Amino acid sequence: MKHGKVVVVTGATGGVGRATVRAFAERGARVALLARGREGLAAAADEVQRAGGEALVVSVDMADPKAVDDAAQQVVDAYGHIDVWVNNAFSGVFAPFTEITADEFRRVTEVTYLGYVSGTRAALRHMLPRDRGTIVQVGSALAYRGIPLQSAYCGAKHAIQGFNESLRCELLHSGSGVRTTMVQMPGLNTPQFDWVLNRMPGRARPVAPVYQPEVAARAIVHAAFHGRRREYWVGGSTVATLIANAVVPGLLDRYLARTNVEAQQEEGEHSGPGNLWAPADGPHGRDFGAHGRFDEEAVSSSPQDWLSRNRGRVLVAAAAGGLGAAVTAGLRRRG
Repeated sequence: MKHGKVVVVTGATGGVGRATVRAFAERGARVALLARGREGLAAAADEVQRAGGEALVVSVDMADPKAVDDAAQQVVDAYGHIDVWVNNAFSGVFAPFTEITADEFRRVTEVTYLGYVSGTRAALRHMLPRDRGTIVQVGSALAYRGIPLQSAYCGAKHAIQGFNESLRCELLHSGSGVRTTMVQMPGLNTPQFDWVLNRMPGRARPVAPVYQPEVAARAIVHAAFHGRRREYWVGGSTVATLIANAVVPGLLDRYLARTNVEAQQEEGEHSGPGNLWAPADGPHGRDFGAHGRFDEEAVSSSPQDWLSRNRGRVLVAAAAGGLGAAVTAGLRRRG
């Protein structure tokens, strides 16, 4: 079905953002691509157009609140309004906390947390007067559960979680027609593991199991059109992690301390360009696309994600099945 929505995606040039703009384009959306890298923006815009959508390229650093406001205004000037805003841009550092400088930690926070705050503020400025629109915060299992070697990223994702809950309560209190929802992600096969600043002995990698970014994109698009739900969990590993963290957090601390330093790296030297201070796909870089180097192990579907997106139909079917069984049993007793 062609929705023709006006959609803004931050961090649109690689990984989850890149897969997400393609997914919206396939639905006929007009997609504003917000990111820093010139090469990635050009390639993403071309993919949007070939998929049947319309692309607007806006070069912006999400750590600059004024630039984010200006970017939102460019979208409204071009398309008249904003229906969906997807906050996805981030940066990170793979290193023990004691090896991350104050400037590096601040930069991750400004992009990954405050970038979401600035994006949300810019979206609300245009959505609230119309009393409609949906803001999707792309989160992570790490929004609830911190892991070693990613203190800056985990801190930012935890902050987004708290900020989004507070905002959602305020919107509900005011009776606003604007919705905000969050999508918590598992480990994904994206180029970020060759981009982020890495001070580990080995090459950075996602904790298994690894999912393709299209799994994330499907969940984001679904959330954009079903924004009344407060949160979506993507992937069985996300569900298992969040449940374990709620039930036995101390035990999970010890398990992650024992396993997750090794689980986040593999043999080989980190040789990526890094993107903490400058885009990896800038003037002297290249387009990296949506996928990282883990295609051989990444899975392209998630039964849990399907159940999450279709839980209403599943519950109805389960209820109908239960009712049918009860009726059958009653008829047998009467017979």
